[in-house]
Parts: sequence; structure tokens; C-alpha cells
Amino acid sequence: MTNLLKQSVTAVKGIGEETAAALADMKLYTIQDLLEHFPYRYEDYRLRDLAEVKHEEKITIEGKVHSEPSLTYYGRKRSRLTIRLLVGRYLIQVVLFNQPYLKKKIAMNEQVTVSGKWDGHRQMLTASELKIGSSAGSKDFEPVYAIKGDMTMKGIRRCIQLAYSQFGQLVEETIPGSLRKKYKLMNRREALRALHYPLDQNDLKQARRRFVYEEFLLFQLKMQTLRKIEREQSKGISQVYEEEKTAEFIAHLPFPLTNAQVRVVNEILSDMKSIYRMNRLLQGDVGSGKTVVAAISLFASVSAGFQGALMVPTEILAEQHAESLKGLLEPAGIFCELLTSSVKGKRRKEILSRLKTGEIHILIGTHALIQEEVEFKKLGLVITDEQHRFGVEQRRILREKGENPDVLFMTATPIPRTLAITAFGEMDVSIIDEMPAGRKTIETYWVKPDMMDRILGFMNKELQKGRQVYVICPLIEESDKLDVQNAIDVHSTLVHYFQNRFEIGLMHGRLPANEKDAAMKEFSDNKLHVLVSTTVVEVGVNVPNATLMVIYDAERFGLSQLHQLRGRVGRGSEQSYCILLADPKSENGKERMKIMTETNDGFVLSEKDLELRGPGDFFGKKQSGVPEFKVADMIHDYRALETARQDAHLLVESTYFWNAEEYQPLRSYLEETGVFDGENLD
Repeated sequence: MTNLLKQSVTAVKGIGEETAAALADMKLYTIQDLLEHFPYRYEDYRLRDLAEVKHEEKITIEGKVHSEPSLTYYGRKRSRLTIRLLVGRYLIQVVLFNQPYLKKKIAMNEQVTVSGKWDGHRQMLTASELKIGSSAGSKDFEPVYAIKGDMTMKGIRRCIQLAYSQFGQLVEETIPGSLRKKYKLMNRREALRALHYPLDQNDLKQARRRFVYEEFLLFQLKMQTLRKIEREQSKGISQVYEEEKTAEFIAHLPFPLTNAQVRVVNEILSDMKSIYRMNRLLQGDVGSGKTVVAAISLFASVSAGFQGALMVPTEILAEQHAESLKGLLEPAGIFCELLTSSVKGKRRKEILSRLKTGEIHILIGTHALIQEEVEFKKLGLVITDEQHRFGVEQRRILREKGENPDVLFMTATPIPRTLAITAFGEMDVSIIDEMPAGRKTIETYWVKPDMMDRILGFMNKELQKGRQVYVICPLIEESDKLDVQNAIDVHSTLVHYFQNRFEIGLMHGRLPANEKDAAMKEFSDNKLHVLVSTTVVEVGVNVPNATLMVIYDAERFGLSQLHQLRGRVGRGSEQSYCILLADPKSENGKERMKIMTETNDGFVLSEKDLELRGPGDFFGKKQSGVPEFKVADMIHDYRALETARQDAHLLVESTYFWNAEEYQPLRSYLEETGVFDGENLD
């Protein structure tokens, strides 16, 4: 039956080649495409009582013509038609622009129905539509569809109406009865009708509920099936680590773990013990203690007789991680080594040889780790930090250095849970959502650019205490298009202001990698006191002595990016500050600045960022694999997304799902989308 809906739109009587071409421009090729081209809003033509109407609301009312229509012309071919209308006990004025022909059609005492914007102050309706006679029998809701090219609203409504009346009865159910009953969902045919032609608000709400769940369920089924196939086809290694030794290692750490760290460590260790390969994303805000979690996981892997690898995007980050891990692991007899492109000659040969024999337990480095010459004796755990900075291919090569090693991805970019379980649906997600005790909150201030003198004074005060300062700018050099402070200008201003007193460095994306690393290293070693930079400074580097972050034109950054930048300070024991220099013109921009001064919680900010910017902007256009749904909205329908994910997980893991007749439509969907080939998975 469904195959009939896969026919070209020309199979609908009344749709010819010309209309089909206009529909093709809108990517509507089949009858199913047409039936599933849902309205994005509805014109509400229900009659309203003027006593309950708000100023500037769009309304429909019915009344009796109380005066002869008055027509006045102004400008070229522009006119204004005014009538007085008795609506219940109210006598109001109705104005229609550029519809002079209506004057002859409107008679005294005639009943008319008008729709338009209500001006409560002047008791006047500016009408967009007028219909002679009563509204009885007409539609309460008129669907409004997205259209483009030669297609008109009237045209698309007609096409969908024709398709629905001729083929609507062929729409088949996809969600099995047990789930529909569990969530009291409409059947698919009824829901499709209600989305196009709702009887009332509740009818529309129930139809939307049905399709939101369907879209999320199908998407999550795809993700969970991919995860199951991936897991079962790549049999992992069961890392039987020494539990007592691992517990002892944790007990001897210089600080207690937070509850969130304990939870996350348990999730990771349980994965490592299982026979399936771990594929887990670890999210934790800046400073939440991901490195310690990595150290515990690596310790456990070595205690099970394996080696570990940690790959990070930059040399300076690799050096800092190596220093931290050596401090934590070497007292426990675990040897860590650093491998970057700077390690050359005899030293490099020696490291590679000791790695191959298993003398080196943990190797930390940049993509130097994925060179062909790098051979492990027995690689058990691969950790990638800021994993979005590496390509899929680079991560795969590192993984293949061992026999199906467990894989842990770490990121300090707080991704809202909603997006994490969607964009990374094939991974398990662990979240450290709690900060270690005693960390000082970074004080954040939003100031206007005309307060620059005071900021320079404050900067000077921090520098005189021996502290360091980051200054971030959105652009490298002057641009005709954007009036924003650029790094080169700001650098020369600061050099002039602090002449001969403090060293000012400059870093931006156009510098060669070695120069960027050199600038960062000098700042890290306190040879530079102020670092003027574009956002290349965002990721991971630890300079505990930096206590002040100044961000120019802060309104040009998203909340998550501002938070990442702010996280570069506040890493030592001294109080740190972040100053947002901004003069936003839009309400959205002002709201972002306000939120930044109110919270230091990256997850709260990322949720707000998602609300303000939407998922496409959050990850960058078309990147990330965030799907576009027709009805569902990941932000507002996140509870349904979570429910669908749990349901999909249970289904995919049950033998019944892969064999039972009632789940055939869902299995067919998975086959059609190429996720699996029809072979039962159990």
C-alpha cells in the first residue's frame, strides 16, 4: 500500500507537469512528500469576543454594517476604505487598505466577517480579509505552509487537499499498538488529517504529539541500531582491572572525587570490564576534573595488563596533560611518556622502542600518535581530548593501533543533554555536572566600550600583582564590513599604553602553528604578561597565573563560546575576573550578556544558547549530524526525545523487536534507511 504513496505527485488527479515542476523546486516529488509537507502555523479564524481581545492581537469578528462605507484615495492607486461595524455591544471602526472594489459590495445592515489586527486604544480593526455574510460553516483554522518559487499558498493548499482526498486512506501506521496505547497517541492517518485540517486546538495538539514521538522514535531507533551493530561487530576486550588497587589509587589522590566524578568513573570502568568496546563521550565543564577521571581509567587499564593513549589537539596541551598524568600515575609505578612532532632523533627512537616492548604504559601526544611508526605492545584504552578537533579518520587510525581498544572521547564544550543524546546518539554519554569544592567563581562584568579607561586601570592593577591577562578580539585585522575591535589594533594600543612595563603578545589563526604554540608557551611561562588573541585560545591550555579575561565585542560570540573563553582564567587560587566589552543593539544580544553575568554553569549556558540560537547555529551549519525534524523541536520537546530514546534502546535490545509482526513497519524503516539489511539482530 505504502508504495502507492511513493508515486510521483502527477498520480494525483488535478496535478499536472507544470505544478509538479513547482513542487519539485520545493523538494516535494512523491505523494508522501506532499502529505508530509506540514503547516508551520495556522490562521485562526475562530470568532472572538472583543471583551477578551488584547491590543494588537490578530482576530476574526462578525458584525453588522452600521454606516455607509467611506472611500478615500491617496498617492498613486492607494486607497482606504472605512466602515463602522456593530459587534455585539461594541461599535468599532474597520479599515481596509487598497481594496476599493469592496465599497460596492458592502450594504447597510449587512452581516460581514472580518479578520485583521485589533487596535484596542482606538477601537479599530485593520482588516486583511473581509467576507460578506456570516462565518457559520467556514473553517476555524487555515494551514499556512512554507512555499518557494512559483508555488502560491492557494496552490499548495489545493495540491495537499487533492492528495489527501485521493490517497489519505492509504496512510499506514508505523507505531505499534502497544506504544500508541501506552502514550494515548492518535493513529497516523487521523494525526495526518489533524495536522492539515485541525478541528480545534486539542485536535492539533494531539496530532503534533503523535508526530513528535514518531520522528524521535524513528531517529533514535536508527541511532540505537547503529550502536548495537557497531558494538556487536567490533567485539571489545574485557579489561579485568584490579579493583582493590584501583580503589587504593583513588583513595590516595590529592583531593576527594566529587559525586559526579564517582558516577562517571563507575560508568567508564563498567564499560571497560564488559566484552563490548566502549564508545563513550565524557562531557565536563572547564575545571570539573576530567583529567583525574582519565587518570583513573588509564590506571585501571594498565592494572589489567594493557597500555593507554591520550591524544590532544596541540603540543602545549599535550605537555600540560603529560605533566598532570605523570604527577598522578608515576608514584603508582605507571610510566607515562610524551610524543609530539618536536620529539626527534634518538629520543624519539627510544620512546618508540620502549612503547613496543610495553615498558611505556601511557603515551600522551598530538596526532604524532597516529604516525605509522608508532606501535603499542597491547593498547587497551584510547582517550581523545576535545574530540571534535580531530577528524573521524584520525580517531579511527588511533583506534586501530590496538585490537578493538575501549574508546573515551572527552570535551569541555558543554553540549546540552538534548543535543548530546541526539548528535552523539551512537555513543554513551557521561556528564560531570558538578565542580570540585573550593573553586572560586569567576566574577563576570558586562561594561560598555566607553569605560575602556577604567578597564585599562584594572588590567594594570592585576599585572602589577604579578598576574597575567587575556584580551580576546573577534577579528584579526580591520574589516570594512564589521566595525569590531581587531586583534592587531588592540595589540598596538596595549603596547603603547603599557610601553616598557609589560610584555604584550599577539596570537591569531593566520599565524603558522609553530608561532602560535611559541606565543602560547611564552604566555604559559609568564614571559608574556598580556596575550591579545582571537578565539584560537579557546581550548584547554592551563595558565593558573592568568586572572583576567577581557573580551571585546562580546555580543558577537555565542554563550557557549564566551563561557569557553572565560574558562581560560580562574585556574589558580587567586580570584579571577571576566570583563565583557559589549554594546548589543538587539534584545537577544542584551539577554546573552545578562545571562553571562548571572551564571558560571556551562550546562545552564549551553541550554540557553540552544534556546537563543537553535541547534544549527550551536554546532555550525550542517555540521554535527543534528537532524532536521518536520514537526518535532529538540529544544521544546526534549522530554519526548528522552522518552523515545529510552523506548528505542529497549526495543533494539529485545529479541522480540527483531522478530514480532507488530514491529515490521519499524524494521522496514530501518531497512529503507540502510541501517541494517533485514537480518534479525538478537
